Amino acid sequence: MRIAAKRRNEWLLSSHDDEGRHVQVRVAGEWVDVVQFGHGEPLVLVPGLAGGWKLLAPLASMLARHYQVTIPGLRGDRFPTGTAPPRDMAEHAHDLGSLIGQLGLERPALFGVSFGGAIALELAVEQPQRIGALILQGAEARFRTTLAATIARRVLERFPLPSDNGFVNQFFNLLHGGKPEPGPLPGFVVERCWETDQAVMARRIGLLESFDVSDRLWQIDVPTLVLAGTRDVVVPTSRQRSLASEIAGARYATLEGAGHIGFLTHRADVARQVRRFLREASHSPC
Repeated sequence: MRIAAKRRNEWLLSSHDDEGRHVQVRVAGEWVDVVQFGHGEPLVLVPGLAGGWKLLAPLASMLARHYQVTIPGLRGDRFPTGTAPPRDMAEHAHDLGSLIGQLGLERPALFGVSFGGAIALELAVEQPQRIGALILQGAEARFRTTLAATIARRVLERFPLPSDNGFVNQFFNLLHGGKPEPGPLPGFVVERCWETDQAVMARRIGLLESFDVSDRLWQIDVPTLVLAGTRDVVVPTSRQRSLASEIAGARYATLEGAGHIGFLTHRADVARQVRRFLREASHSPC
């Protein structure tokens, strides 16, 4: 599914003012792209399994009115790279910690979505000194393997697919939590996701299958907010609520009518809740 260039540009222009400031950081022998928006207190947005920084740019543009928003690339985004990909989520978290240090970000707020939420959780339990607050959307302490995810992984691994493949694009549409509203948004999501190589998508789904920090959540000692879309069919609200309940002092909030990509479809609500949470966290006693 593709949208005309004019409509795509209208969507992009209405979503964010510019494409941010681009820099490159070398992590584990690979150059990764980093995009920064705005000025202010540091906030790091960790992208999901596919789509990279561009899928987060509309939200970043809103948050950049109040924060310096950094969206780091992930190793493997530039496929093929000639370097070994991360073997597990711990390596991805180590990359993120290294990148935060190289950029000179002092205890930034960390906001991870979906696959990026798993990376953020891993970093929060192993290197809590790196961050000042934690925000998660579409994440859980141990990802359950679903039939849809297993099928998608096998298809992505074994069959070279065109970017207009109907089967996989329908899987992307599930991220909306139901049939998406007519308009440019569904095409925007599909196009951004297909900018990630399908072998990379498959590998990242595989990493999630072994991800589990459920026995280490007690190590998180920063203010935490868990945001859950009420129509998230990938990580249902019950499991995200359970995550919040297992982190000391964590807050739980819902995004009414949002699916797994609520950070995009409900970005104004997300931005309001993030800003309120970080403002309240900054005034809380240490």
